[in-house]
Amino acid sequence: MKRFRTLFISDIHLGSKAAKADYLIDFLRYHEADQIILVGDIIDGWRLRRSWNWPQDCNDVVQKLLRQARKGTRIVYIPGNHDEFLRDFPGTHFGGIEVSLETIHEGADGKRYLVLHGDEFDVIVRHARILAHLGDWAYDLAIFVNRAINGVRRRLGMPYWSFSAWAKLQVKQAVNFIGEFQRVVVEEARKRNVEGVICGHIHHATIEDFDGVQYINTGDWVESCTAIGEDFDGRMHLLRWDHHIGLAMRKSDSENMAISGAEKGLPAKAA
Repeated sequence: MKRFRTLFISDIHLGSKAAKADYLIDFLRYHEADQIILVGDIIDGWRLRRSWNWPQDCNDVVQKLLRQARKGTRIVYIPGNHDEFLRDFPGTHFGGIEVSLETIHEGADGKRYLVLHGDEFDVIVRHARILAHLGDWAYDLAIFVNRAINGVRRRLGMPYWSFSAWAKLQVKQAVNFIGEFQRVVVEEARKRNVEGVICGHIHHATIEDFDGVQYINTGDWVESCTAIGEDFDGRMHLLRWDHHIGLAMRKSDSENMAISGAEKGLPAKAA
């Protein structure tokens, strides 16, 4: 179990068939924090409106977060464009989870970060909703191809690989969009007189420095399965999770229990 001062997680897209809720549950088994900030698109309202899809692992993620809130973890939920219905409830608490449109996070080292989802700086989302939904449909298609490829890779014993993330980075326009998005968000951080910005939205996890302003993107739990962890000294880390890591850690736990039982003279199964 690794403990952090703060975990930043975004773009889970619960309700989408592409959401890797089981991977996130794995991740939360081995990572705890005094504070969790959910940086938007946690629930995918766009897809749920098209067709209802809410399997048990979506419930498990919600229940896991609610349990952590009951145990004393501060959880802040910043809505994104896919769960924008929650933007009507700033300041409201749902089971101990606080809804906020954005927040200023002060790190353990005193650095201040503007935390928001980021769709506010996406021209297509803000001013061309039809194009945004068409793009969402195309993204669904890429994720479908992604699942097919990784189904074959899994049977061959190969690790998860994101075709959709790879394809996105091969398209010049997408790369240009990412660069422009980063520039505009960093400029907003400068206007707010903070040392950094933490966002999601574009599903491209990174920690970069732009002339003294730290740009941090949490990534997503559809393609890259990433989060940001803040240590108790204020350092920020990009955390990448893979289902194989979770399986390996559980196997290691089981083996350790078996060894412990053997040392006590117990059969491995009883341990």
